[in-house]
Amino acid sequence: MDVYEGLEGEKVLNLSRLNLDNLDLDDVGEERKRDTQQLFLVYNRFIMLPGSICHFSNLVFLDISCNRLAFICEDILRLSKLKTLVAKNNRLDEFSLPKDFGTMSLEVLNFSGNRFEEFPSEFLNLQRLQSLSLGGNRLKSIPAEIEQLTSLELLYLGGNSITSIPPELANLPYLSYLVLCDNRIQSIPPQLAQMNSLRSLSLHNNLLTYLPREILSLFQLQELSLRGNPLVVRFVKDMTYDPPSLLELAGRTVKSRNLPYKPEDLPGNLVRYLDLASKCPNPKCGGVYFDSCVRHIKFVDFCGKYRLPLMHYLCSPECSSPCSSNPQSDADSEDESSVPAHRMQKVLLG
Repeated sequence: MDVYEGLEGEKVLNLSRLNLDNLDLDDVGEERKRDTQQLFLVYNRFIMLPGSICHFSNLVFLDISCNRLAFICEDILRLSKLKTLVAKNNRLDEFSLPKDFGTMSLEVLNFSGNRFEEFPSEFLNLQRLQSLSLGGNRLKSIPAEIEQLTSLELLYLGGNSITSIPPELANLPYLSYLVLCDNRIQSIPPQLAQMNSLRSLSLHNNLLTYLPREILSLFQLQELSLRGNPLVVRFVKDMTYDPPSLLELAGRTVKSRNLPYKPEDLPGNLVRYLDLASKCPNPKCGGVYFDSCVRHIKFVDFCGKYRLPLMHYLCSPECSSPCSSNPQSDADSEDESSVPAHRMQKVLLG
């Protein structure tokens, strides 16, 4: 048993690597229990977080990683000052937590390397949570309710089986570090461009074939990891274009010619339909589209380092996209057939 003072003057009790399967505190005095603020129980044999943990009433930091932990007892709720809980590499799943776990005042939570198949609903109530790590689990999705974690600054979900990113993720105002590497993600929602605090985005080793052009709006982004994704042209050669319906053609005419209309002039469903018009990104076109559009890949400079394949939606096959991160002339923009192989590798390996 090691007792020492931490870097910030906190009293540290280290009970790691003692082959413990229960927490016998007979040798720990009352004063030491009361004064301990950091407790390490790493590399033991705990199956359940021992109830005697509640005797450390001033505990701020608890690390119980690398055990056989399958359950966390309700006694942890009595640790009212606990800010950091680390329980990596155990056997925890979505049924391992006390039902009132979300009432705790945790700021840092690391449950990486466990057996979670679903995002624990209890986590979504941790209003003070700033850092959440659930890497190396078995998660298949991210719930839309994650937008409730409004204090979150770091989200680590690498090494799962996640297939999509909910647009609601963009509603986290302070999220600066987002790690989604080593998953099965095929596309990025354009809403992520609203994440004004995002500085680091890790997307390597997924199934991305393109990125939304809105990603260029992430001006605070300093790190972007894309290696190990199929960001190559052959995945978009077979894109098809469905001709617009008569309804869409009529709607395009109304919107592009600015024909006046009032709600009382048209049925409600048509008014709502006209409100859904999207403007063609080609400034030389000025057209609009509704359901029928052409998906077009354009390679653009990003952060002065990479050539990224970004997805654009055009109103018709005859409309060519002039979009480029260097808005000087159409001649500066390269289509996919003219991008040299070594430029493409920068995207794949960056």
